[in-house]
Amino acid sequence: MSSQAGTVRVPQEERTRAMRARLLEATVECLVERGFGGTSTTLVSERAGVSRGAQLHHFPTKNALVVAAVEHLTDVRAAELEKAAAALPTGPRRTRAVLQMLADHFTSPVFTAALELWVAARTDPALLAAVAPLEQRVGRETHRLTVDLLEADEARPGVRELVQATLDLVRGLGLANTITDDVRRRHRILDQWAATLDAALGATPQEDA
Repeated sequence: MSSQAGTVRVPQEERTRAMRARLLEATVECLVERGFGGTSTTLVSERAGVSRGAQLHHFPTKNALVVAAVEHLTDVRAAELEKAAAALPTGPRRTRAVLQMLADHFTSPVFTAALELWVAARTDPALLAAVAPLEQRVGRETHRLTVDLLEADEARPGVRELVQATLDLVRGLGLANTITDDVRRRHRILDQWAATLDAALGATPQEDA
């Protein structure tokens, strides 16, 4: 009897995971296409092909659903970033490749979906309470990854600020991309910033006189 229960439980767990994944992916699609205001739990359940009752069982509120969706996609994108990082070139073009990888991240659907949450959370205390810890975690992880990829020594004066400026830059370029296609301008800016970083990070600190 216990053997039979075991054979039934695994497929059910798989179906549940698949259903949750469909809900989260449909939520991100709605956030990107319709914005936070245009996203509803009813619309998400219809797009995911999941019954309203099942959706409410797993995500009883819209806020719970959208935060879980962005967190899910953020985790997926983080894994993709780690994979892309492993394929980065060495040598003189590495810094530019790191910047391109970060720029691709900040022009991806996960950034657009997260942006919708940031704007909505500004006037929604409950949503802000859920979004703020996620954004803090993502910020720390992205900063750590950038430091590692640039091989930046944050013990040197000004280096931490350069890393933070790098992330602010690519985030700002991602924001601009939500308004208009900004590829050419973005490439020119990243070319110049790569040269700036190479000059700053590669320089040896001067000895005290």
